[in-house]
Amino acid sequence: MKAKKETLHAQGIEIGIYTTDFENEFISLTDIAKYRSSDPRITIHTWLRSRDIVEFLGLWESLHNMDFKRSDFDTFKKDVGSNAFTFSIKKWNEELNGRGIITKSGRYGGGIFAHSDIALEFASWLSPEFKLYIIKDYKRLKADENSRLSLNWNLNRELSKLNYKIHTSAIKENLILPELTIEQKNYVYADEADMLNVAMFGKTAMQWRKDNPNAKGNIRDYATISQLLVLANLESYNAILIEQGVEQEKRLELLRRTVIKQLTTISQMDLSLIKLQKGNPKSIL
Repeated sequence: MKAKKETLHAQGIEIGIYTTDFENEFISLTDIAKYRSSDPRITIHTWLRSRDIVEFLGLWESLHNMDFKRSDFDTFKKDVGSNAFTFSIKKWNEELNGRGIITKSGRYGGGIFAHSDIALEFASWLSPEFKLYIIKDYKRLKADENSRLSLNWNLNRELSKLNYKIHTSAIKENLILPELTIEQKNYVYADEADMLNVAMFGKTAMQWRKDNPNAKGNIRDYATISQLLVLANLESYNAILIEQGVEQEKRLELLRRTVIKQLTTISQMDLSLIKLQKGNPKSIL
């Protein structure tokens, strides 16, 4: 997945932050160190020489990284605290399978990065006051991000509902026979809706409910932004196929191909680039 990059602002210093999975965020220790040093690398490695910090890193890896080599860590830390000890990030990653602290190359945006848990520990060591400024802007960044995601999700959910009306209209005009009972008509609608669920999620609404007995709402309430966007397209596409008289089995095959193609395309896009103006849904068009 493409890395998503952001910038924190604390007391006039820009601090790089990025994520590749939208869960684990890495903050630039190099930028944080600029608060107190003209040579950030020396400051960072001075911090990494402490036994307490090495123990902290080892514990963090043990809690969050199943591939971390704990037995090798015991050997690694035996010289910590001695004059000869130097923390090697390369050795930490390659020999111990560490993931919490890394080095990124590049003229712009390169340097030493650490998971947000570790980066805030470094900031606290450097300056408790500066750490508070970082946390303040970090919370601002997360609030903005959650707001954008929520607005995106709701807009796509509403778009899906609008296209659902187009979908049910096509079903009514082409698949509902006058002689059908109310129960039979409802079954046709539900069957077509479930076909879309199978195309998108690989299971029917009933199967999802069986797998998630304590969940509130329905299968579509737990869809991602990308899934909702594609689902809206599926409803329109299926309505066209119904009007063309394509059999359901063939339609399911065509819809599944569409899901795979469109989700693959969306996964290569940076959804954060979609600009949304408050109160103006047309801004996404």
